[in-house]
Amino acid sequence: MMELTKENLVAYAAHYDSDARVSDKTEEDALKSILVVQRYLTKDQFVRVGIWKSPRQKKRYKSNDDVTVREITAFSFSAKTEQARLGALLALEGVSFPVASVILHFAFPERYPILDFRALWSLGWELPKSYNFRFWAKYCDKIRSIAMESSLSIRTVDKALWQYSKKNQK
Repeated sequence: MMELTKENLVAYAAHYDSDARVSDKTEEDALKSILVVQRYLTKDQFVRVGIWKSPRQKKRYKSNDDVTVREITAFSFSAKTEQARLGALLALEGVSFPVASVILHFAFPERYPILDFRALWSLGWELPKSYNFRFWAKYCDKIRSIAMESSLSIRTVDKALWQYSKKNQK
């Protein structure tokens, strides 16, 4: 389990950034900047977000039609409750809790972390047999708490947890 000091988080996040492919960072920044003003995803943008997280599902992402993607993501981004926001995204083909978490993170970077098995391992959490809303909400609360206590962004915490696992998980 990772020691969650600010120094550790900053160091591992910096390693993540130095190891990351430039194209991943460029794509992340581009999609986040689109979602600052556009409060929905087009099908092409949705496919790009999905591929950024999990390329294996590309065919399933592409099976969604543009109108459905726009309608579901617009609803999700305007929903009043977190359960509705997340649940709507799960209706799209290829979207699992980790992919939905990326969509929400790109749309609300200061509110939602990215759910990933590597981050769970770094926290010392057991990977659930299947994700559910209660688990996801608990995970979001934990990452928000770490970010607040360390005065770091949610994304910095995400990167640090991911990188710690990559370097230390056997």
